[in-house]
Amino acid sequence: MLIGNPENDAIVVGGGFYGAAVAIYLGKQRGLKRILLVERENSLLSRASYNNQARVHNGYHYPRSFTTAFRSRVNLPRFVRDWPSAVKHDFTMLYAIARRNSKVTSKQFVRFCHAIGADIRPADQSHKELFDPRLIEDVFEVEEFAFDSMKLAHWARQELAGCCVGVRLNTRAQAISVRDEGGLSVLLEASDGTRECVSTRYLFNCTYSGLNQFAGDFPGTRMGLKHEITEMALMEMPGNLTSTGITVMDGPFFSMMPFPARGLHTLSHVRYTPHLHWQDQFGVDPYGELVRYQRHTRVDRMIRDVGRYVPALLDATYRESLFEVKTVLVKNEGDDGRPILFEKHASLPGCYSVLGGKIDNIYDVLEKLDTENL
Repeated sequence: MLIGNPENDAIVVGGGFYGAAVAIYLGKQRGLKRILLVERENSLLSRASYNNQARVHNGYHYPRSFTTAFRSRVNLPRFVRDWPSAVKHDFTMLYAIARRNSKVTSKQFVRFCHAIGADIRPADQSHKELFDPRLIEDVFEVEEFAFDSMKLAHWARQELAGCCVGVRLNTRAQAISVRDEGGLSVLLEASDGTRECVSTRYLFNCTYSGLNQFAGDFPGTRMGLKHEITEMALMEMPGNLTSTGITVMDGPFFSMMPFPARGLHTLSHVRYTPHLHWQDQFGVDPYGELVRYQRHTRVDRMIRDVGRYVPALLDATYRESLFEVKTVLVKNEGDDGRPILFEKHASLPGCYSVLGGKIDNIYDVLEKLDTENL
């Protein structure tokens, strides 16, 4: 049944890192007092914020998109400053350029790094010896970090409580509509089936893969979205790789990164990490698709291929896989660009949709919010 109709200054839908950071920003920086954060799971930062590579990018990953690379280069030191306890930097990060099928050469990669102002230096001999020289043109040591999503979740819980943000877990926003008397009406449904209609001046849609799954007056995003079901393999690395991260570029290659939340490493492969993809459409819930998907790991194929480039990886021990929905803008699916989506919906005054593909994109979102007259 429908119960109550409390008034809120802002409702943030989606309790991942972006949703939590936006709610905290609204309370601390914009002075909003009555803020409600709604999350469909039973804890914060438990979906895409957790089930990912846990990389704090410094631009190296995007040699074909100067803007994306430069923004990461600018944002990394800010992230390290703002979340120092969640950043892992006690490992060596290596980028290797493949001899064949790479979209950049080692010389081009070095020039690109210098252009964005990112630190790069030749790897020492012991690290170069990890790679098969017949397949790898050159190896570089760079400055890039990993983050611990569990520590970010702890930060979020503390800050939200300090800002007096109300948090509703196990709750979905089902519909967003315009109120005749002004503002927005949001239909919430708890996991026990209880429904409640609440009103708000502003709504921030930070649901990542669920951006367009609202009934009512919600118009959908103007930007097209593409969803993928992806697999991150969690691996226990052999001794000589426990304090190392590796990315082989640039094309159909792979990455191996520390995963601080579990004390393991993720292993991802451009060819085998994406399992299934489809264009976004209303009524096809991406998270429902993930629940129904038969999660057969491709880790054997990953290891077989990466072991050709880094033989020591053949001695890694597979623990389990993290399956999640990854969402990207259709216009960027064929290049390195990872801009944010930040849409202000004209037909729903006060309603915004936000999507970022990397954790450091949060600064791009907050800078956009700084320009809004809230």
